[in-house]
Amino acid sequence: MPSLTLFGRKWLVASDDLVFPGIFEFVFRFIWVVLLSLACARYFPYTWQCPEGGVFVRVYMIGVLTILVCNMVLLVPLVNRSAQGAILDTAARRLVAPLLTVKILLLLPEVGWNIMGTMWLFGETVQCSSEHFTTTVTEGLVLFNWVLLALTLFGLAVVFDPLGSTRFSEQESTLETLRHRKLTRLWMRRLQWTFCWMRRDKHGNDAFYHMANFFSSLFRGTDTVPSDYMAGFILMRVRQKRETRERRRLQLLDKEPQNVHDVQKVMADAPDWMSLELAHHFLKLAMAAYTWPFVMYRYPFSGLAKLTANMTCCSCIRSKSTLVREDNCCLCNLAGVRYLSMIAEEDILFASFRNRIFEMPYYVVADHKTGSIVLVVRGSISMRDVFTDLNAGAEKFEAEGLPPNSMAHRGMSIGAHYIKTDLEDLGILTKAFLLYPHYKLAITGHSLGAAVAVLVGCLIRPKYPDLRVYALCSPAVLSREAARYTEDFTFCVGVGDDFVMRLSIDSAEDLRTNLHHVLEASRLPKYRIMLNGFGYAMFGVPTRDLETTWKSECTTPPAPGHLPLLFKPLEPTSWSEVSVLEKDVPARRFSRTRLFSPGRILHITYRKKTGADKKSGVGGSKFAVRWAVAEDFMQLAVMPRMILDHLPENVEKVLDTILKEQRELEHHRQHHSS
Repeated sequence: MPSLTLFGRKWLVASDDLVFPGIFEFVFRFIWVVLLSLACARYFPYTWQCPEGGVFVRVYMIGVLTILVCNMVLLVPLVNRSAQGAILDTAARRLVAPLLTVKILLLLPEVGWNIMGTMWLFGETVQCSSEHFTTTVTEGLVLFNWVLLALTLFGLAVVFDPLGSTRFSEQESTLETLRHRKLTRLWMRRLQWTFCWMRRDKHGNDAFYHMANFFSSLFRGTDTVPSDYMAGFILMRVRQKRETRERRRLQLLDKEPQNVHDVQKVMADAPDWMSLELAHHFLKLAMAAYTWPFVMYRYPFSGLAKLTANMTCCSCIRSKSTLVREDNCCLCNLAGVRYLSMIAEEDILFASFRNRIFEMPYYVVADHKTGSIVLVVRGSISMRDVFTDLNAGAEKFEAEGLPPNSMAHRGMSIGAHYIKTDLEDLGILTKAFLLYPHYKLAITGHSLGAAVAVLVGCLIRPKYPDLRVYALCSPAVLSREAARYTEDFTFCVGVGDDFVMRLSIDSAEDLRTNLHHVLEASRLPKYRIMLNGFGYAMFGVPTRDLETTWKSECTTPPAPGHLPLLFKPLEPTSWSEVSVLEKDVPARRFSRTRLFSPGRILHITYRKKTGADKKSGVGGSKFAVRWAVAEDFMQLAVMPRMILDHLPENVEKVLDTILKEQRELEHHRQHHSS
């Protein structure tokens, strides 16, 4: 950061990205210099006795050694200069571009000499006695050089920026509309070619265009390269740990919402249907929606055997007790649902495994344990689901009872209308309640499925006013007032640092801005940040790095009673018609409305042992719970468990552990009372 300018255009690589590639290349070339020097010492005298081609061999060997040594000599200052300065200190690396230009020009003689080596070894130009060591070394060197050339060309293709012309940047930098259109078309082509099999979907091109528009808004004009994002995420982790330490130092943690390890105290004012037992039960049904891929993921060696018992071979020509849509001939998806949910086949009333962009699988079961007809929506597991997730702009969402001007996640809103239309056209719920007239309706899902479940609940609640929604790890899906409306019928559970619950267009844009701020504030060169990041992953962030990573002027002293901030807080930005075309990156906004997590949110966090726990030797609960508000999940955080805390099997394990702890606590209380 910024991008490296070479041959009159910008590339998707920075001048400080050449340290590790340069070191690796230097090591390999040094090895080849040693081997080729030994080969020359052994074979060079024999070249004077060759009947034909002796001069050719001598010229080749001397030329290759010269090129290898020149490259090594050039790599030393190139790596040295690339390692200088902080990420934004390009002046310290001003010699990188000319050094890299000379190195690229050295490819021309290197290719020529490699052709000579190929002619010597695999042609009949040279007639010399064969010496095994020299022949082996030369063959290896020739093949290595061809592979290195191919990798170089591939690397140039990868870092080529179609919009990197410096002439374009200088003349059109003020025409943000033109730049936005060009970058949108570029992203559109990338998506269409990369995911060509999705173009046939009904909403395929529409989804591609929406995503291309968003990516253009998110990345246009940032002048960042992929390695900047890697370094930025590492720095953000250091910053977050530093800010946590500062809060503890100022003893401000007491002012934050308190977590309680006794679930009964937290749930005392909640209605009966909002319980962890029911959330745990419905999570198992939501996990079953991931069908056979989830079984194979959980049980890679025995999964096939577990599925076989529930498969129906040759179902294409046999009658089925369950109405199934778009499953394979052996009903593998249905087998996965049956195994994971432990529900009898006759209680699975309908199952649709149709998966398109904005169209996600779901199934309907009669759950006799809770006396409910349960609609279960699958979460993200395919690339089509990811496209549904990423079509995240806010659009108007209308349903009876919702506040006026309510907005919802675009992709999930289309998916919810698709399921509602399906339910009405096929009469699925009507038939289910004819079979079980005294049952209530429950809707559940995990991740994408949770958000779509909430929207389906909003759409059909006028017909089923007593429905309940159990949303596990739901992302932001509704505007604020609409999210408050869902608190009457939605129970949302989140665990730890789950990044999906914090993921939205606004949080992604805030993350982009924060990432640029930490890159500006860092005093370390990029290669040091990468090395530190590897160490952080292995051993955690050491205390000394919390201070030595940053420039001294980037830390503002705290006012009395206030938290010392590493950076100035982001100013709130309102959306306007020109927000997408805004040249100032922090002020650029793609979405009209910020979206929030739905329902009443129970947040479960990991609890450290207190001094009393350690002294008693009991250990205490492993988790703490609290009622959270949607505003608590507005900012993306780079944390070690941000992905693990979203995985359904980990959420299920957390709920199961809490329920076991509560049973033990209750037993302990009864024992003391007696």
